[in-house]
Amino acid sequence: MMKFLPALLLLAFFIPTNKNSTSKEVLTRMYKKYHGTWHKSLKFNQTTKRFRNDSLIKTDTWYETIVYPDLLRIDIGSAKSANGILFRHDSTYVFRNNKIVRSAKDENELIFFLGGMYFKTFDQVLSHFAELHYDLSKFHTSTWKGKPVYVLGADKDDDKVNQLWIDQEKMVAVRFLKYDKDTKEEGTFEDQIPLKGAWSETKCKFFINDKLLQTETYHDVVAGEPVDMSIFEPGLLK
Repeated sequence: MMKFLPALLLLAFFIPTNKNSTSKEVLTRMYKKYHGTWHKSLKFNQTTKRFRNDSLIKTDTWYETIVYPDLLRIDIGSAKSANGILFRHDSTYVFRNNKIVRSAKDENELIFFLGGMYFKTFDQVLSHFAELHYDLSKFHTSTWKGKPVYVLGADKDDDKVNQLWIDQEKMVAVRFLKYDKDTKEEGTFEDQIPLKGAWSETKCKFFINDKLLQTETYHDVVAGEPVDMSIFEPGLLK
């Protein structure tokens, strides 16, 4: 026979919790922890492997420069390549031989929740999560790679909704899932290293509809160095 539970413990089972604010509370804690301390810039090179049907089809070296909240330049093949990609605010530019060959309104949202959010106001952070279709009224806790995580945007692990998984100790993103446009996208961020009061992932994996698309391994990661801002100007490619 089950023992009688103490009154306070029994009440805990029946008093509703304020789930509607939980995701926001986690974001508040992240923002208070890293706003004003996160590095303004990040530079590294990475080994990029592309896959098709889970088979490796291409390996490149990408040289990346980030300036938060929303600038990223990728030079493919060398640090002074004539080929690459610019992410600037809400737009993407592909360049070949130092000429823009394609552009689109298409932001790189990873920059936002991997550091850019700490360079906006908190109201802007909440608004941008809504624009990216994360429902912050939903929340639960889970585990990832054996560690406890907060899950923002979903009430349970197998919900097919946009969600961001946050390491409870470091308070950084370790996984996202998106279900926009009838496609399942997944990204994981691992092997974080400490950088001037913050962190950087050094291994990433990306999947489309559960098929491995790309892996990234960072090298020579440097935070907070001055950056020539002209490298992010599409009209000044050189």
